[in-house]
Amino acid sequence: MNAAPDDPASGNAPVLLRHEGRAGHLVLNRPRAINALNHPMVRFMEEALDAWEDDASVATVVLTGAGERGLCAGGDIRSIHDDVRAGGRTASAAFWHDEYRLNARIARYPKPYVAVMDGIVMGGGVGVSAHGSVRVVTERSRVAMPETGIGFVPDVGGTYLLTRTPGELGTHLALTGAAVGAGDAVLCGLADHYVPSERLTEFTAALADREASEAVRQYAEAVPEGELAGRREWIDHCYAADSVEEIVARLYAVGDRHAKEAAETLLTKSPTSLKVTLAALRRARELPSLEAVLDQEYRVSCAALGSPDLPEGIRAQVVDKDRRPRWSPSRLEQVTEADVARFFEEADAEAPGRG
Repeated sequence: MNAAPDDPASGNAPVLLRHEGRAGHLVLNRPRAINALNHPMVRFMEEALDAWEDDASVATVVLTGAGERGLCAGGDIRSIHDDVRAGGRTASAAFWHDEYRLNARIARYPKPYVAVMDGIVMGGGVGVSAHGSVRVVTERSRVAMPETGIGFVPDVGGTYLLTRTPGELGTHLALTGAAVGAGDAVLCGLADHYVPSERLTEFTAALADREASEAVRQYAEAVPEGELAGRREWIDHCYAADSVEEIVARLYAVGDRHAKEAAETLLTKSPTSLKVTLAALRRARELPSLEAVLDQEYRVSCAALGSPDLPEGIRAQVVDKDRRPRWSPSRLEQVTEADVARFFEEADAEAPGRG
């Protein structure tokens, strides 16, 4: 690994390691970027998990993020933009391959993997946390898969997680990219327990000498009520439609203010991304495992590298920050079935679920 826990230079490493009693701590350490994931971080985490799996002194793995803003804002999309603009694209495909393999590794990890999902947890941050065995949210948590807003499609096992939510809640979150708080994260199966942020230090310290389940019993509190349960009727009706166009039409017709806002949100997203996302969700429901879904996501992600919407979406949101992406095609009806089908063709490289 890049830096041992007792290495003086480890404080500058993008992932910090430390032992506290029988807990091994992974601390994502790019606070200025809200701990956005890059390729070295993914490799570092995988190496740490490999080492700790056979280390009898480590009973529990704990994931947190440095800084006050959140666990992880997602993948380092600026580097993806630069890769696409440079015409290479292989660096992004390699990053996703290893990232998705890490997501599967976390989901199957044989020791308790405690993810502290405090603050912003989006995209790739969901991938390194929501597949864990113990997922803790706080009153500050904002959990989202916002990929359609940058011309991309939910990945990191997101289409697996979001197809296993009650009703059509996952379809709503995937298409709109809406961020949810603690109550709705638990309702949607993206988290398990609620611990107030003021008790996180005590909670993580307790993991040094006791089982994760015992620490949860001591520090977790009743989950605050969310917003989505009260909107299930129109969400389930509208998002059960077979096309994005019909979803938008139903959202406008239902006569609910929140439904209308959702429709207006959808019309700001990449039309291609919306249609590919809906197809990916419907396909993921029929796939047998997380690994199979990650293989599908890898194909879709690699195909997105050849789409004009991905670099344009990142440009508008992160590079120029004008928030005015020029999508191509610009209208839902201009995106054909053949356009969508192209995203699901086999990628050239070996898929992560088989890697």
